[in-house]
Amino acid sequence: MANSIKDQQDILEKLNIYALNAMQESAIEAIEKNTNTILLSPTGTGKTLAFLLPLLDALDPTIEEEVQALIIVPSRELAIQIETVIRNMGSGYKANAIYGGRAISKDKIELKHTPTILIGTPGRLADHFEQARFTTKFIKTLVIDEFDISIEVGAGGEMKFIMGYLANVNKRILTSATEGASIPAYLKMNGAKTLNFLKDKSSPKLTVKTVLSPSANKHNTLVDLLYHLGNAPGIVFCNKKERLEDLSRFLDKRKIAHTCFHGGMEQRDRERALIKLRNGSVNILVASDLAARGIDIPEMSYIIHYEIPEAIQEYTHRNGRTARVNAKGTAYLIKGDREVFPEFVEKSKILTLKKSGEIKPSFWTTLFISGGRKDKISKGDIAGLFFKQGGISKDQLGVIELKQDCAFVAVPKSISDDLVNKLNNVRLKKKKVRVYPI
Repeated sequence: MANSIKDQQDILEKLNIYALNAMQESAIEAIEKNTNTILLSPTGTGKTLAFLLPLLDALDPTIEEEVQALIIVPSRELAIQIETVIRNMGSGYKANAIYGGRAISKDKIELKHTPTILIGTPGRLADHFEQARFTTKFIKTLVIDEFDISIEVGAGGEMKFIMGYLANVNKRILTSATEGASIPAYLKMNGAKTLNFLKDKSSPKLTVKTVLSPSANKHNTLVDLLYHLGNAPGIVFCNKKERLEDLSRFLDKRKIAHTCFHGGMEQRDRERALIKLRNGSVNILVASDLAARGIDIPEMSYIIHYEIPEAIQEYTHRNGRTARVNAKGTAYLIKGDREVFPEFVEKSKILTLKKSGEIKPSFWTTLFISGGRKDKISKGDIAGLFFKQGGISKDQLGVIELKQDCAFVAVPKSISDDLVNKLNNVRLKKKKVRVYPI
């Protein structure tokens, strides 16, 4: 039983978590006792673990070769994130993430060995349901994560289509970091138990400050602010892809290292941007609202609203990327000349920027390795390669991220060229791997 004291403690230890928070404890109890549960809680408070623990407990180990739990998510990043968490929990149950933006042939290969837990985006799930690539009659648990966005993503009919295949579901869980979204009747959430942890609208650990730009163009003011902040990790939010790309080009000219994240990028490039942010190869992410929730990134020291979003929900989710759980953080608003902020933006102190400041080049850079789990390669194998053949010490090996068919390793930038020369085209396990910087 996944929620027995012993098994739950084993899972938490594998995740390096010492105790559940109050929201998670309440959610687990509610999900176990109720057919329908709605969980509303801010970004970064641990909703994924709150629904995964009771989900695992509800699985039948005698039919683990059938899909028993379906998790619907609005984005590929969230699908990958949840799949990774389940794998790290070490439950023994197979989980797979399927999503748009990659070849459907990859999904077919993974679905040949049917997962017990299936995570997917509405459109891709609907494709597989229509082609009957697995039976749905054993699906008893349904989770719709970030349900307000998932419903919006599947508004073309995919969500309602999927629900038509889920006649045997006896437990439904909806989660969101926003309240007030309407729930369609086809989700059958009548009599749902609602847990609302959004009542404290503003985090007491969040500080909001305004920076005045002398002109409508805020590029130079942003650069001054980034120098003021130094090397702390943070996200710069823009409303539109065109503005984001223009800003990125400007930062390149000013030689400010950063990476970008928006819906117009290829999936591979989006994943690599987040990997470089997670392992410290870059500290600045210039992003659209796609990065405001549902992606796996570390605690940010600050976020910057280069542009104010149109709706309070997006504003709140952006701010939720900092001052999460027990940490403090700051949201900076850059106000252009004659710009008027929406009413939902709270009044804040004006920050006068220092004339001096420094952004040091990152200590780390990221190397790509063309081998992963499917090649029976582990993180230990990769560490051994870098220690033995690369000749580096433990403090020179940064974060390792292992994927199905590749891996990414953070190493000191000063020795990266030397490592590429030593390790490119060497054998790792039985596979000759390519090693190069990204």
